Amino acid sequence: MPISLYNSLTRRTEPFAPLDPQRVTMYLCGPTVYNYVHIGNARGPVVFDVLARLLRRHYPNVVYARNITDVEDKINAAAQREGVSIGTITDRYTHAYHEDMAGLGIVPPDLEPHATAHIGEIIAMNETLIANGHAYAAEGHVLFDVDSYPAYGALSGRDTEELIAGARVEIAPYKKNPADFVLWKPSTPDLAGWDSPWGRGRPGWHIECSAMCAAQLGETIDIHAGGVDLLFPHHENEIAQSTSAHVGKTFARWWMHNGMLTFDGRKMSKSLGNVLLVHELLKLHPPEALRLLLLRGHYRQPLDWSENAIQQATSTLDGWYRVLRDLAPIDIPSGGLPVPERIEAALCDDLNTPQALAELSQLADKARHSGSSEAKAALLGGGALLGLLQQDPDAWLKRGENAVDAAHVDDLLEQRRVARGARDFARADAIRDELTAMGIVIEDGAQGTRWSVLKG
Repeated sequence: MPISLYNSLTRRTEPFAPLDPQRVTMYLCGPTVYNYVHIGNARGPVVFDVLARLLRRHYPNVVYARNITDVEDKINAAAQREGVSIGTITDRYTHAYHEDMAGLGIVPPDLEPHATAHIGEIIAMNETLIANGHAYAAEGHVLFDVDSYPAYGALSGRDTEELIAGARVEIAPYKKNPADFVLWKPSTPDLAGWDSPWGRGRPGWHIECSAMCAAQLGETIDIHAGGVDLLFPHHENEIAQSTSAHVGKTFARWWMHNGMLTFDGRKMSKSLGNVLLVHELLKLHPPEALRLLLLRGHYRQPLDWSENAIQQATSTLDGWYRVLRDLAPIDIPSGGLPVPERIEAALCDDLNTPQALAELSQLADKARHSGSSEAKAALLGGGALLGLLQQDPDAWLKRGENAVDAAHVDDLLEQRRVARGARDFARADAIRDELTAMGIVIEDGAQGTRWSVLKG
């Protein structure tokens, strides 16, 4: 079935048709590695991980790149605060980022370019832009001349004056226009720097992605993705400099932006003190529940985080894993897991993960009632496309068991069994209440009573 995706540049949903069906290219703006990422930063990687999985079902070769920004002023500041090298900071938080993404079930991208490994390409792009009349050197800086690119603002849909008024633009005497943005800037001896035709310096943020994208994927790519907060100025500037450097070639054919995460209805930001780090959340909640929560809203809409929402996600997964546990003795058909048509159709419709999850829930209900191998396979296949339900059901349902005295739980269950046999239902109910207070869920079935830990 055909894939349709919303294009932020054209402001409409369009049938997806890659430039080369034998090599589909996608680029996602990755982290600036100076600290742990917060849960809002993880929404894009989770959402576009699902898109990459979907694209790979439809095309023989998908090349997915997600960059690492490892030279930037925030990194310099972090290194100076700690009195360590910049490399110490970037290595530490790149490793932490990989751990966080793996915890959320995100498949590593095919390519992970680092900005510091593309300094040569960045300098070359600067030189091309100057030669083309789209950039100029001034006081050790290289700046993009916004007036030289009439289409500036097409992505955000505003004219240059509006963009300048609504953005924090650095006013500097060496700029021809306040909107002109930095492509290269000088470095003092205590900062990271590389020799260039304009003196020792370092790249601006925007041109890093343009250079890495061109070097790894080509001058024109199929999909460029990122958070809606990057739409301006980062993505607007990427378009301007890439199109100008490549003599008018289209930079990205589709622009896709995920909405922001809010915290109890308020924007998640460090200034408000409501930032939740993925690194810490993975210790507090089942990682798969975090992934499910990030997929519950449509990717283009804001998504609210709350403790109630993560508990609901955990409870949902508990129910699905109970179905899979009960179906454990049933073998699934050979030949690989099928992807249910209704789940794939939902994802092909501009990555409609809420609808896909609703279909997955119906599959769980069907599997629960039918107990068939086909229903079990469909549930697992649908979950796999979303990056869910890939764990052993018993392991999921017994998570957190290390903090529970299993022998004591078993003893209480035996006491409850005896009480029920003697028709002492008051005693049996009291034991159930005691187990519930311990965070234990019990289920009575034809095969006896099973128990699991309520929270991970």
